Amino acid sequence: MIYFILCLLAWFPYFFLRTKKALHMLQQNLYNRNSRYIKWIGMNRLKVFTLIDLLPLALALIFYFLKNHVIITILTVIVYGIAFIKTYDKMKNEQTKLPLVFTDRIKRIILTTFILYLIPTIIIISYYDITDLNDYLYIYILLAYLQYFIVLLSVVINIPVEKLVYYYYFNKAKRKLNNMPHLKVIGITGSYGKTSSKNILNDILSIKYNTLPTPKNYNTPYGLMITANNYLDKFTEILIAEMGAYKKGEIKELCDFVHPKYGILTKIGKAHLESFGSEEIIQKTKFELIESLPSDGIGILNGDDPLQINYKLQNNCKIKWIGIDNKDVDVRALNIKSSNEGTTFDVMFKSDKKKYPFETKLLGYANVYNILGALALGYELGITIKELQRAVKRVKPVEHRLELKKYLDMFIIDDAYNSNPVGSQMAIDVLGTMPGKKIVVTPGMTELGDIQYDENKKFGVSISKVCDEVILVGKKQTKPIQDGLKEAKYSSKKIHIVNDVKEALALLPKLKDKDTYILLENDLPDMFNE
Repeated sequence: MIYFILCLLAWFPYFFLRTKKALHMLQQNLYNRNSRYIKWIGMNRLKVFTLIDLLPLALALIFYFLKNHVIITILTVIVYGIAFIKTYDKMKNEQTKLPLVFTDRIKRIILTTFILYLIPTIIIISYYDITDLNDYLYIYILLAYLQYFIVLLSVVINIPVEKLVYYYYFNKAKRKLNNMPHLKVIGITGSYGKTSSKNILNDILSIKYNTLPTPKNYNTPYGLMITANNYLDKFTEILIAEMGAYKKGEIKELCDFVHPKYGILTKIGKAHLESFGSEEIIQKTKFELIESLPSDGIGILNGDDPLQINYKLQNNCKIKWIGIDNKDVDVRALNIKSSNEGTTFDVMFKSDKKKYPFETKLLGYANVYNILGALALGYELGITIKELQRAVKRVKPVEHRLELKKYLDMFIIDDAYNSNPVGSQMAIDVLGTMPGKKIVVTPGMTELGDIQYDENKKFGVSISKVCDEVILVGKKQTKPIQDGLKEAKYSSKKIHIVNDVKEALALLPKLKDKDTYILLENDLPDMFNE
């Protein structure tokens, strides 16, 4: 028995690290929502089964020829000691952007995983036979090697428990919302700019109302439940609910939960095309918000977005159109000018045809659209134009979304939250308006399905027209951008390939000039690390 216990003690630290990594990737892949975790495993086999992880398997082969328990124990301690040290060093040196968060759900998965390992351990101890030591160790070697799948099995086992937890908090939040009949609910969805639009709308409406936006990027049923249960109080007049989706019907589900009376649709495009399947399905899914509004509700649509103009709306609620290029809209921005201090523009309201000047610290046309959406709805909710002008001026930059900030003696345009074909082009356009040397740091775009290569290649071509230097994060995943730069005959001497953003930031001082602006476009989660 002592040999078995010593082997388990040597095995456990390595198993612990492997479990932690598996849980981290599970969490970043939304607990296998829409099979994201399974797809990640399929696309990252060399991360799931590294050379280090083959060491214990090699040990199992050696065991076949050994019968001496002392030698078996010594070899087990040595091999798992090496595997632990190598795995620990690798994990310690990884640049972790979003660490594993030990939520209640993660704790339940850990408990289930522990029970799955406890069952064979109890059986082995109860019927322990010294002659079967090799066979016992085979079980643990194999289980640790397959730990990413054991964690997935725990998720499957926990489905009934998670449903009970979900319905408990759902009903609690529903009762709270039902007891606030005077609460105005505004839904915001779209392919791009949801969080920026939500934060901007909150800053503008809060000049007159007591508003509550969903925190961070809480845009799922769980996020809305947490918001209602933990943040909503009797003083809240307006709830601003960001609504995200990966497949058809998910926006409708959120609307059935919080019942928005007002809705803002940001730009529709190819974000998450891989999970949706087609642009048409994305379009229909986003319009689930507007089609869920009551007849006395108000929907805010973008008159410059063909996917919104051409959609046959199945609803009779009031619609207000915003735009920049389209002259036939209800609220339009003109004379847009950007600098390193922000953006100025004029706004025309269809009701009076006058031009009203606005200024903001925010950058880019994308944020002008977001402001227009907030102005259109704020105006309908009785906020005066003078109040709107004052509110827009005080709107705070949204973190990691075209956020201009100082880095050493350089300026960074931080657009690291995520990236998509429309947003990346807008970010490049913003960089192009800046004086001095221009550098882009990017790993490219993901989750675009079959069009991912082509869109990243186009991005490379766009980069070549604006940037003086290019820093690409990840050699493999930026191959399409490299091809686009090459096609545009961009100098290879100005292309720098690094492994992570940390390495890119260390390189910037060597590339800077007197006036230098750096666009940080996208910062992929840890599951994309090469």
